[in-house]
Amino acid sequence: MTLERRLMAEWLGTFSLLATVIGSGIMAERLADGNIAIALLGNTIPTGAILVVLITIFGPISGAHFNPAVTLSFVMRREITKGDAALYVVAQVFGGIIGVLAAHVMFEHPLIDPSATIRSGTGQWAGEFVATFGLVGTILACIKAKPSAVPMAVGLYITAAYWFTSSTSFANPAVTIARGFSDTFAGIAPVDVAAFIAVQLIAAVLATLFFGWLLNSDEAA
Repeated sequence: MTLERRLMAEWLGTFSLLATVIGSGIMAERLADGNIAIALLGNTIPTGAILVVLITIFGPISGAHFNPAVTLSFVMRREITKGDAALYVVAQVFGGIIGVLAAHVMFEHPLIDPSATIRSGTGQWAGEFVATFGLVGTILACIKAKPSAVPMAVGLYITAAYWFTSSTSFANPAVTIARGFSDTFAGIAPVDVAAFIAVQLIAAVLATLFFGWLLNSDEAA
């Protein structure tokens, strides 16, 4: 695939992911009548489902990263050049932001509305570390064991991580940046974005190193 097609796949995939995350969050909050657990469930299921769809259809084009942390992992594995990776990240970030704006338009929400939801502290950062480490590990291990299962595995992992991590599993710098633009159920205050991204990138690096060792069957015993 040409670089232009790969970048468009990354842009459109991340756009669709964020439109789903924010749109389902708005819909869930409106219909849940104040029940946060039901609202979270209404946000979780569409997010996991759309990941299965997006990775299935865009995987053959760009690898379906939709996530700078995943792109970083593949740079470390020398499966994408640094130049292409930088362009992937730009496409992912801008695709995510436009996806948020699209959700705002669909639900007649103010177009630019920075989030006021505080997501800070050791517990939240630990949750993001666990979420991102597990996501990268899921991808790398599944590529080794059964590549065709990656879409389902990632969708199921994120569905679970929404509930077992304290941060509700952002696990994605592009998603984190984009969600800062939305003062809705899935938002994050812009002041908290940098710390989330730092933890996500650290987790991605450590997961890549750890699973690179764990899955290296060629290493001498």
